Amino acid sequence: MPRLDQSFLDGLFPAERTEEFFDALFGGGEEGAYDIGLVCRSLSPTRAELAFELRRRPGKCLACNLTYGLPQVFQRHPVINVSGIVKAVAEHLGWRTENLQWRLGSTEEISHELHAIPLLLETAQTAH
Repeated sequence: MPRLDQSFLDGLFPAERTEEFFDALFGGGEEGAYDIGLVCRSLSPTRAELAFELRRRPGKCLACNLTYGLPQVFQRHPVINVSGIVKAVAEHLGWRTENLQWRLGSTEEISHELHAIPLLLETAQTAH
């Protein structure tokens, strides 16, 4: 079974994407309170649990009110491009995209420094 190693995920969601996201929202990347990264939490033949990790930037506040509405924003924001990420992950794993279901979970407050938005992908068919 193919793996979702960090270098593959960093290629799908490079660090620069955070700046592009905040530039689109606020007109400047320096306004952002966190950096966004994509990680793999678990992987099985029919299920992949990823997460967008939101890491607080020095001198900024990672308040719940800043991050709780993000799943809805991420789902439709063209810079984040969740559907493109889902498609690329499914193809990498050898999953047929027509059998694929995915959803973003609610924001999780892991610590004052780190929040996460789960991204769950499931396929009805095992990879080939």
